[in-house]
Amino acid sequence: MKIVNLDTYTISLDDLEWTDLAKLGDLTNYDRIAQEDVIDAIGTAEVALFTSKVKITRQIMDACPNLKFIGVTATGYDNIDIAAAKEKGIAVCNVPAYSTEAVAQHTFALLLEITNNVGLHNQAVQDHKWENAIDFCFVEKPLMQLSEKSLGIVGYGSIGKRV
Repeated sequence: MKIVNLDTYTISLDDLEWTDLAKLGDLTNYDRIAQEDVIDAIGTAEVALFTSKVKITRQIMDACPNLKFIGVTATGYDNIDIAAAKEKGIAVCNVPAYSTEAVAQHTFALLLEITNNVGLHNQAVQDHKWENAIDFCFVEKPLMQLSEKSLGIVGYGSIGKRV
């Protein structure tokens, strides 16, 4: 079986290995692939396909009649023509919880940016404003303390629960 992974660059940054997947068939990994090269990459062999952002359209499915499986290596699957896949009996799946930890962590990064203005103050330091300040304490914009504050979470799915 031919296995094609169309856009591995961002998910391989964490040293993810594809060796177990390669044991299942002839694996070809592309860091990034142009949309116009997708059909040639898939070809007519029996194929299991993995993608993150590449659009898999009806046209691609029509041109690749032996496509059996589309695995989306992300939470969403809006880049897949689900109706066409269903008509053609192509299984489609995603990874609904793959980014839960990262998104929850990023929530706190954004919260701290809002309260501490790290980006603003970093730029001010780079612009030499701190060394030229007339006061010992340099504040470009007042900081907000998190103490005694409440955090409201809209939606209580896996990410909301993790936050």
